[in-house]
Amino acid sequence: MTGYQDLRDWLNTLTKNDKLAVVDRPINKNTELAPLVRLQYRGLPEEKRKGFLFNNVRGEGGIKYDMRVATGIYASSREMYALSLDCEPTIESIDKRWVEAQLHPLEPRLVESGPAQEVVITREEMEKTGKGLNILPVPVEIPGFSGNIRTSVPFMTKDPKSGWVNVGTYSAHMVGKTKMQWEIERHNHGWAHYTTAKEIGKDLDCAVVIGGPPVLFYVGSAKLPFGVNELTIAGGLVEAPLDVVKCKTVNLEVPATSEVIIEGKVSLGPLEAGNSYGEYNGYMAHDVRMRPVVNVTAITFRKDPIFVHVMSQMPPSESSKVRTVSSDNIYYKFLKYDCKVPGILDVAWHEISQASWCVIRMKKINNTHPWQALHLAAGYDAWWGKFFIAVDDDIDARDVESVIWALSWRVQPKRDTEVIGGRFAGLDPSAYKPDASHEEKLMPNVTGASAILIDATRKWPYTPVSLPRKEYMENALKIWRELKFPELSLRQPWYGYELGFWPQESREDADFVVKGDFESVGKRLAARTVNKP
Repeated sequence: MTGYQDLRDWLNTLTKNDKLAVVDRPINKNTELAPLVRLQYRGLPEEKRKGFLFNNVRGEGGIKYDMRVATGIYASSREMYALSLDCEPTIESIDKRWVEAQLHPLEPRLVESGPAQEVVITREEMEKTGKGLNILPVPVEIPGFSGNIRTSVPFMTKDPKSGWVNVGTYSAHMVGKTKMQWEIERHNHGWAHYTTAKEIGKDLDCAVVIGGPPVLFYVGSAKLPFGVNELTIAGGLVEAPLDVVKCKTVNLEVPATSEVIIEGKVSLGPLEAGNSYGEYNGYMAHDVRMRPVVNVTAITFRKDPIFVHVMSQMPPSESSKVRTVSSDNIYYKFLKYDCKVPGILDVAWHEISQASWCVIRMKKINNTHPWQALHLAAGYDAWWGKFFIAVDDDIDARDVESVIWALSWRVQPKRDTEVIGGRFAGLDPSAYKPDASHEEKLMPNVTGASAILIDATRKWPYTPVSLPRKEYMENALKIWRELKFPELSLRQPWYGYELGFWPQESREDADFVVKGDFESVGKRLAARTVNKP
């Protein structure tokens, strides 16, 4: 097995790799915890980010919680993400693991018991003692703007008819000791289960998984196809079946080593109004949809449990890194293996844009080839993607400067762009005013969203890239290291190369100049000169 099924093992690995900051001083979960961790996303390079474990969590009035809080532990960096999968922190290694997991999913393994149920609190006990969701140290995400507290962790449901299990990273907003609101967009797979439950007239079983294995958060945040059980992809990612245990009060199986499980039933009764919370686009959600109500039936947890909070909202964040990596690999597998488009080398969803900026790197066959890839990528999900850009194989799809270079000099906007409609605006605030109704936000009304497809590949041979040839730059790099200059992070292109058009006489001139014989070049140029009156 590769990867981790138990959070405790994962935290030990983070500690050994100097990727976990342990805070023992008292920290107020409402005013101090999230702002403290947020600083690393706003002020540190990605490779310096860590997970945090708070051992002394307080609330207002100095109340001390029995549970510790961990946050930023799943994906504060790509290096951390790769470490959790026990693979190299390279794009290629992570790509390979994701593709293999989708091609070779593994069904979960049912076990009789697990640490996730060492302590069981039933709804009857909650009502009797007054201790329910209020025992959980849920941090306030954005003090000063957040209207409530919530979890943004794997939320599990099962289709009442087919039995298809969905794991989605949805929000459960705490609004009472035994009551939550379920924040979910109508296009998500969990909503399909809710719709089926309404058809048969039976409340929908659900389970909120807090502190599950890292891969559960990864697959729950991925845009996997309709009907896929994310637990099987999680098993594929760790190359072993996930151990699951039956819930105590609902018909679901959850990871047996989870820290906390909230079991409940999604009511088919009236939806309730929600309020403001932070979203992954970097803005506050204000006019939110009416939400289904979840009646909590049990809370189970480990002895000495750790409440896991996921850092989200303004990118970069933990959730933006997970969403970026999973989207990269889902779309790469879709184009390369499902659609069998030749020459697909990489797909990069840029983190700051979240669901907006998709760059497809490819080995172009002909001038219609990029359009095939662009239209297929745009067609995967009408909610996902606003700018789809195809680039050549010499462009680094993950480097914004490299992509801008291609956009600047390989694109004619009238010829190489296409605007398509029929898109959902989702969380894009440019498509509607903050106080617009939900009807205005959806097609086919006038605020229906759009996307732009851009072919940023070369349409014909170009002259060489204006940098020294590779052999000269490699020699310079050797000297740089001999001099013990600062470590470099080289960006594409970092050396010159030919792009199909470079006459032989130009190559010869370059050779003369390198050898110091510029006079021979001057004589050739003089011989070509035509004097005009």
